[in-house]
Amino acid sequence: MAADRDRFSTATRIRALGTQAAERVYRAQNRRMRAPRRSRLTGRAALLVLVLCSLVVALAYPMRQYVTQRAEIAEQRRLVEELRDRVEKKRDEKARWKDPAYVERMIREHLLYVRPGEVGYTLPEDGTAGRTADGASEDASRSRRPAGQGPTGQAWYRHLWDGVDEADRRP
Repeated sequence: MAADRDRFSTATRIRALGTQAAERVYRAQNRRMRAPRRSRLTGRAALLVLVLCSLVVALAYPMRQYVTQRAEIAEQRRLVEELRDRVEKKRDEKARWKDPAYVERMIREHLLYVRPGEVGYTLPEDGTAGRTADGASEDASRSRRPAGQGPTGQAWYRHLWDGVDEADRRP
């Protein structure tokens, strides 16, 4: 009976509980030390991440080249269109030059030619007001200056002779 009493006494029970609790704590600590806590990243997942990173690195340069080449192709196509437009304009201009009336008009404007019996006037650019042969004011003629005239308003042949004279003056 004394053994039963020891077995069921409060002190004995508390000691037994304390021992059991200590054993549980000791086992838990040993488990942590023996088997460290596993991370969520498994070996397969790490390998997958490594393969994906390798693919990104391996494809980065070719993708950059692809994008650059596409931009160059677009630029070249734009230049081709621009050149086609210029060719078309040149063809139109060539067709215009085949028209005798257009050629005559250009000769009269740029070379300051007149027909027999007509009187051609060239007005000075010194600011004096006057009238041209066709009755237009001098200011209007300035705004319509032919492309063959230089910045001073002289005809091309005057510039030519001025250049020859200046070349003769130089040693």
